[in-house]
Amino acid sequence: MSLVRNPILPGCHPDPSICRVGADYYLVTSTFEYFPGLPVFHSTDLAHWEPLGHVIDRAGQLDYSGIGSSGGLYAPTIRHHDGRFWVVCTLVDREDASRGGNFLVTATDPAGPWSDPVWLDADGIDPSLLFDDDGRAWLHGTRLAPEPQWPDQTEVWVRELDLATLALVGPRTVIWNGAMLGAVWAEGPHLYSIGGSYYLLAAEGGTDFHHSVCVARAASVTGPYESNRCNPVLTHRHLGRGADVVGVGHADLVQAVDGNWWAVFLGMRPYGGYHYPLGRETFLVPVVFEDAWPVFMPGVGSVPGQVQVPFASPRERGPGRDGPTTGPIPPADLRWTSLRGPASAFATPSGTGWQLRLTPESLLDPVTPAFLGVRQQHRDLDVRVPLRASLRPGEETGLVVRQSEQDHVRLAVVGGPDGTRVVRAIHRRAGVESVLGEAAAGDLIELGLRIRGQDYGLLVDGTGLATVDGRTLDSVATGGFLGLWLGVYGTTNGGPSGTVVEVGPFEYCPVEPASPHGGRGRRAEPPRS
Repeated sequence: MSLVRNPILPGCHPDPSICRVGADYYLVTSTFEYFPGLPVFHSTDLAHWEPLGHVIDRAGQLDYSGIGSSGGLYAPTIRHHDGRFWVVCTLVDREDASRGGNFLVTATDPAGPWSDPVWLDADGIDPSLLFDDDGRAWLHGTRLAPEPQWPDQTEVWVRELDLATLALVGPRTVIWNGAMLGAVWAEGPHLYSIGGSYYLLAAEGGTDFHHSVCVARAASVTGPYESNRCNPVLTHRHLGRGADVVGVGHADLVQAVDGNWWAVFLGMRPYGGYHYPLGRETFLVPVVFEDAWPVFMPGVGSVPGQVQVPFASPRERGPGRDGPTTGPIPPADLRWTSLRGPASAFATPSGTGWQLRLTPESLLDPVTPAFLGVRQQHRDLDVRVPLRASLRPGEETGLVVRQSEQDHVRLAVVGGPDGTRVVRAIHRRAGVESVLGEAAAGDLIELGLRIRGQDYGLLVDGTGLATVDGRTLDSVATGGFLGLWLGVYGTTNGGPSGTVVEVGPFEYCPVEPASPHGGRGRRAEPPRS
């Protein structure tokens, strides 16, 4: 038996969905505007998760160019049936409801390749699949109620999916409006056939402080569904905004090899007040059935910092303890993402770093700029990256802490006349930019971040240039659904492309928490050569 730290996937990994095939577990999460989209993780013990690849990972497979931040890929569900993995998901354009919709992709290998999307005649969001014991399949999801009794009332519907044609057939049946009168955003539904009954697991309350998990059951897949008198069966809204974990919801169930049940779900870890720069993360708790109803984290009813997993191995997840191994992130690492399209259009691996070609597109528009980033997965960490570039006047490269097009912080190296360069600390808030500091820059420059809680220190060649309050950058302050990404970028700001920036090793170094006795934290990193 081993103690497993929560969250099991730190950093922005929301809307988890899970399935088991034999002794192996597979999990996917939402990625919104980031590319590649929908990471697939594998585990043999529910504790240690290794990335396999992404569901959306090639040009032409899915087009979400032009979709703004916090739009894109919402709430995937992964299932396995008849030798194939199935993922259903929603593409959302928050500005244009006519674009996108629900789609289905399949693969025989969860590492890919995955098929091109099959678009489904299903409105709303958060689709899921039930492969029933009789061979039939049922698609279900959430949509806004056509005749709502209160604002943001939604309804969960179910309809049969013909597995031969991948078309929806038969009537659509509304089976749920939420456990509570006045419930908003009854969403993230999953249906299960367990012990002769059908169980509906759904979130409600909105994916923030009031988030919760509710359950209902029925004798037939189309209902009627009986609400559990204990609903919500998992929530932290009664604990207040000062709880260690808030906003728990959007759960999915899996039965382990030993017959016991587990749930994965999202939650946030606030610090520095009610702010959570790490975004919505993936957590794990055990589930037991009592009186034919699921009980989450029995005897406790809340999400602990650690859970006992009887079959988990005792190995750590790396020196950072609650995330990936510390140090340089090589180009082949699956943590790297771009925006809305493949990085191969502007970036080429070069040793332990990158050759980054500047493009006319910038971070300010919902396009595919020259950007490479990774999720922030730790509260305290150091980031550093050397850049070498000969910039034309107006060209720009640098290090960015990204929330969205309208809200981010850039350490921008900007080309000036006669080959000069200057580095500026720029804070963009709600689309308005302010310069926090400025320094001269040479041909080779090391940019860095010293992140300690909500203090984001911006460093140039190891010297502090400015500090930004992270509470201005998270989704509580800016809106949307994302955690923070840390990365490098480059743009000609509309001019012709061609300039290439040499990006050295991107070092991501978590820092051990400070001692409760007032001692200083230390970097969890190998020695530098």
